[in-house]
Amino acid sequence: MVVSKLDIVVIGSLNMDMVVRTNRSPDAGETLIGQAFALSPGGKGANQAVAAARLGAEVSMIGRVGKDTFGSEMLEIIRNEGIHIEHISVSEHQATGVASIVIEEDGENRIIVVPGANIELTVEDIQALEAVISQAKIIVLQLEMDLAMSEQAIAIAHRKRIPVILNPAPARVLKDEMLAQVSYLTPNETEAGILSGMTVDSAETAEQAARILLQKGVQNVIVTLGSKGALIVNAEGAKAVPGFPVKAVDTVAAGDSFNGALAQQLVLGKTLEEAVSFANAVGALAVGKEGAIPSLPQLSEVEQFLNRKSL
Repeated sequence: MVVSKLDIVVIGSLNMDMVVRTNRSPDAGETLIGQAFALSPGGKGANQAVAAARLGAEVSMIGRVGKDTFGSEMLEIIRNEGIHIEHISVSEHQATGVASIVIEEDGENRIIVVPGANIELTVEDIQALEAVISQAKIIVLQLEMDLAMSEQAIAIAHRKRIPVILNPAPARVLKDEMLAQVSYLTPNETEAGILSGMTVDSAETAEQAARILLQKGVQNVIVTLGSKGALIVNAEGAKAVPGFPVKAVDTVAAGDSFNGALAQQLVLGKTLEEAVSFANAVGALAVGKEGAIPSLPQLSEVEQFLNRKSL
């Protein structure tokens, strides 16, 4: 099924990832010898936009890069994925965002993001793009950019009755007024804990945290649980959606692939449970490859994966 133009608008970050592979992360004051280094295109916004586009969605992205080599590379990469880039602006003052990523032997990662040009996208910029937001069937955001800008974008979408997916990463405390305008909140366990003010370390506490977030006005909370899948909590109750355990090579962009897939499936009219199950499969495929954008699967790969699992 082909979806129409501007079905998904992603408002988010574009970063160049500097990836180091090592057996383990160093302790404070310790120097280790790593196994490999690579530059890889990423940024949570870019990852989510590419994830949705590779699954067949028509995607437009709103963001900002620097006037530098990384920025030029990011624009070319996003354009080559078929994503509309006319609303990705170029900063005259800030460098393109970068992320320092350490990937351990078991595939787990530790990330430090320097937002750079991403943080320059302002409330005024997003207000000027209200017409673009108004054309979307769903809006996708994260928290690697200016928080006031994100709040404004969500307010515009809410006013226009456009569903909003908010991936609350990097984790931070958010205003209740902002949360009350979110259709689908997709925290992992750590993020759910920060947003709810409680410790989340089990399926039971994940549900408790999600119910606190429902009380703040979120319509649907989807807590991602890694290989264990995801937990949907809304007014209808709580539903665990099983994951697809695989050997993790690199967990960078696993959550981003989930969010891009979730948006694409919801645009196609899938039920929330169907959309989350499909997104779990996309996330499982993403952790089986190295890199952020390079790890994101095509629709044909996901369909083949699901067909194998159903046999």
